[in-house]
Parts: sequence; C-alpha cells; structure tokens
Amino acid sequence: MSASLQGQPRPRPARLPLVPATDHPVTESDRNRMLIAAGLALASELDLDAILTRIVSLAVDLTGATYGALGVMGENSPSIERFITQGIDDQTRARIGPHPVGKGILGLLIRERRPMRVPDIGSDPRSAGFPPNHPPMHSFLGAPITALGQVFGNIYLTEKRGATEFSDEDEAALVVLATQAGVAIENARLIEESQLAQQELGRLELLEERERIAKELHDGVIQSLFAVGMSLQGAAGMVRDSEIARRIEGSVEDIDRAIRDLRNYIFGLRPGILADRQLDQALNELAAEFQERTDVLTIVDVDEQIASELASRAADIVQLTREALSNIGRHASATSCRVSLRRTDGGAELEVDDDGIGFDVDVPSRGMGLDNLRARVEGLGGSLIIASVAGEGTTIRAALPL
Repeated sequence: MSASLQGQPRPRPARLPLVPATDHPVTESDRNRMLIAAGLALASELDLDAILTRIVSLAVDLTGATYGALGVMGENSPSIERFITQGIDDQTRARIGPHPVGKGILGLLIRERRPMRVPDIGSDPRSAGFPPNHPPMHSFLGAPITALGQVFGNIYLTEKRGATEFSDEDEAALVVLATQAGVAIENARLIEESQLAQQELGRLELLEERERIAKELHDGVIQSLFAVGMSLQGAAGMVRDSEIARRIEGSVEDIDRAIRDLRNYIFGLRPGILADRQLDQALNELAAEFQERTDVLTIVDVDEQIASELASRAADIVQLTREALSNIGRHASATSCRVSLRRTDGGAELEVDDDGIGFDVDVPSRGMGLDNLRARVEGLGGSLIIASVAGEGTTIRAALPL
C-alpha cells in the first residue's frame, strides 16, 4: 500500500496511544475500553483533518497493526483522493511515490464496500503488488467508513503485531470504530458547512445592503440632480445676460460632474465584477474567469436589452450564475457549459446548462447549494426548474419577472 499524501504532507498532531504498542494480544476487556475511549476521542474533535489522522491512529492501536492508512474517496469518482498514513516515515513515503488510486485489494474493498481480511497480500491473486521501496506487508484488514449515507473512505491496516493475520475480533472492533468515525466525520462536516453558510449569509446581506444603497442613490439623488441640471439649462437659454448664462452653464457642468462621481461611487458599491460594467459584460467576464480556472468551455448568450432591463437586479443574477457555475466546476465533470439570458413571454429567463455526469434530482444532494439558488430566485419573484439526466448533463433554468 503506497503511503504518500496528495500535495504537501499535513502535520500530524501529537497523540497518546490507547494502549502501549506491544506484541501481546489485546484482551476483550482492553478492546472494549479502547472502543469507548476511541468514541470519546473522536467526539471531542471538530476539525475534519484532525479527525482523519486520529482515526488511523485509533485503528492501529485497536487492532495491533504495524501500518495504517485512511483513503478518502473522490467526490465524483471511485478512486482515492487523499491517503493518510501511520507507521511509515516521511523519507519512505517520498521514496514510494504517489499514493494509490484504488487497484488490487484496495480497489476490491472500494467496490464491495464491506470489511475484508487477507492473510497475505502478496500471495493473493487479487493483489496489484507493491511499488518499489515499499516496506514488506503481509496480513491485511480493511473496512469502509460511511458518512451521511455515502462511503467517505476506507481504513486499511497491515502487518498484525504478534500474529500472522488479523482476527475476527480485530475485524469486529474495526467495524465499530468505522461506525464511530462516520458519525464524527458527519458532525465535523455539518459544523463546517454551518460555518460556511453563516459566512455566506453575512456576505450576501452585505451585498444586498450595498445594492440597496446604490439603488437609492441612483433612483433618488442622481435623478434629482439630473432634473435640476435640466432646469438650469432651460433657464440659461432664457437669460439675455451672457455672463449670467455662462455661470449657469458652469453650474450645469458642476452638476454633471457630481452625477458622474456618484455613478462611479455606485459602481464601487456593487459586487466586484459589476463595479464598472453592465450586467451582460459582467456575465461574459464571469464565464471567461470560470473557463480559465476550470478548462470547461463556457459559452455566453445574453440578450443585451434584457440585461439592461434587469440592471437593478444585476447583483442577484451575477450571484445566481456564479453559484450555478461553481456547481458545474465542483460536481459535474463537464467539458462544456452555456450561460443564457433571454426574453420570454412572461419575462426573462436565466439558463445555465452543462454536458456533465448529471444527478438524480429526486435525491437530496449535499453541498450543491440548490436550496440557496431556489431561495434567491424566489426572492426575485421568480421560479427555478432543475432538470438532469445521468450521463447527459444538467440544466438550471430561472424564470424571472420584468
């Protein structure tokens, strides 16, 4: 089993073993005490990275393994995305090279999603072998970790100390630990998502307040100044004294400059990408940034007239588009997508579609922000339709009133 991490190795927090590492068999009493202590230890952790490292340490202590690892599954693929290890030093990890992606015995555990014991990995016909510089490993024990109804990852243990292979009791204990680990991971993820949601809510409230101030300045102060300027221009045409007319014209120019300054200030209040451009320009730039960042071909088809009519709601429309594109980048595995803004019989329609893997719209999806999208569209007085077909892509369509 390869042992390098993806990217830079994460620092491991210091830990105390639940029992001393010896070759003597662990008694049933020891094991029960260790499982209770493991549950308490995992429940006390709130940071996901710390929990993952702790799980590997607990599994090694609980079963008397020499080496341990936790393979975290990719979000949209049946392969190992991260590989957290114990028992192998940093120099050995570096010599081994990239972490495994899920072949051989590890791949079998990923596919079958059940605990597995192997007396000798090297002699098992299902084994994919070891890379160069890998320490010898024979006995193997593995179990999946399930969080929020999905397999989050797998625990891998090798080289039982003081025995030729892992026992039934080791397997039963590891299954209990995997269950405890799943609960701890769920808790940490929910806390993390709650914190992110609070941050996002605060950010959106700030954007909405800035947009409200900008709208009041545009619809109130600027219109009043414009009306005063028009009146002064009319008065200048009726004045026969050239000096007075010149002064009035100068005052009109001062008002024009004040209007330009206010408009620049308003643009500064609006979300960054809208700061000095219209909605259609902002959508084109947003798409260009997304394409450059993800290599997903992004086509924009925007009716400029509709974009102009929706100017007062530009911030919300940009945010809708940004969230939809973010979902594509994170979940869709798409090669291309399209952003469309067009007129309909009932108003306007923003559509974002992709050619990705799709998903089941009837099954609640975590982390995709679909509830946020729906709430934002309904806040604009519109409605949201989400259509998706597995293997064919997803379409998000927001119907907006004018």
